[in-house]
Amino acid sequence: MDRSRDVDPSARFGRRLGRTAPGLDVFGRVRAAQGAVMDRGAYHADAAALRASDQVTGDIWKLERSQVFFEAGDSAWEAFASGDWERVLDIFDGERAAIRDDVARYARFGLRLRRLRIVELPPTPYLQWEMHSHRIFVESGFEIRVLGAERVRHLEGEQPLPELMVYGGRTLYHVRYDERWAPIGAKRIDDPALAESAAHAITALYDQAEPLMDFFQREIAGRTQVAGRG
Repeated sequence: MDRSRDVDPSARFGRRLGRTAPGLDVFGRVRAAQGAVMDRGAYHADAAALRASDQVTGDIWKLERSQVFFEAGDSAWEAFASGDWERVLDIFDGERAAIRDDVARYARFGLRLRRLRIVELPPTPYLQWEMHSHRIFVESGFEIRVLGAERVRHLEGEQPLPELMVYGGRTLYHVRYDERWAPIGAKRIDDPALAESAAHAITALYDQAEPLMDFFQREIAGRTQVAGRG
């Protein structure tokens, strides 16, 4: 199971940082930054080693923006793609113990994973599927909040916000995907100043987001479960 998927406010946000403040272009700086480009296996191994080291403590931020991901090889995603929602929900429910173990492992390392999910409405079939997974993560102890895409438009130019993992205000991973939005690895950026700026920017958005369960009950729970990859 790896549903952490590479486990990254308009006016009020602008006033907090200042319209000319560096925080408003931090995401562009992340895209432009030099870093070590890793394939998916190397990225997962590198991030696991970083979590287990004494180099980072405190919050790990995960920012998720795309409304579609291609997760071939994941049994729950394959069941979703085939329209077998009963199997999807059985798989998700069966992951609770492993997720609780992950929460405890983060705590032993002095870490707390906090996820901010940007959403567009109506939700894509993929997002509906993912929200059922995220519900299990929240019920098992992880922290996830949801923010509407309209609240980040002012931070996006020609490109949407990047998919990010920020470790302890020290290291960033700009997670990379191919044209199908299948994960292919990440760029590791060791720039504490940039990592801290990114963490502050995500925190400001997170503070204005709603708890995942509130969003789930309002927008997901009553929807017809559909098959699909989009």
